[in-house]
Amino acid sequence: MAERLKEARRNTAITKLNDVPTSPRKMRLVADTIRGEEVNHALDLLKFSKKAPSIRLEKLIRSAIANWEAKNPDRSKELDNGNVIVKTIMVNEGRTIKRIRPMPQGRAGRIRKRSNHVTVILDVKKPTTVEDNQ
Repeated sequence: MAERLKEARRNTAITKLNDVPTSPRKMRLVADTIRGEEVNHALDLLKFSKKAPSIRLEKLIRSAIANWEAKNPDRSKELDNGNVIVKTIMVNEGRTIKRIRPMPQGRAGRIRKRSNHVTVILDVKKPTTVEDNQ
């Protein structure tokens, strides 16, 4: 059991990015486009996306690829063959900085500057068998 868990951890690469100054809702829109995609295709999607969070996610995916290569130096062909996928990408809410903006009639309006935490897990595709396709 422990050996199987060690092997599973060796195949996966985890990368985190904390306190990104973008609202979680905007980051999730971009993260949903690359969830489950092959990493090279995910990088292409992020590179040509017009959304602002895609720049930070592209850098995070590149970091996750470097982590995966460091963990698996003998399996670099998996990356070239397109077998490494974005298994999981999670966007959680970070801290919210509260500011005040003057409003009409002497009132104060709240401004919430949101941030988020992003976690990416890369894994190798499971080989499909003939029985699975039938």
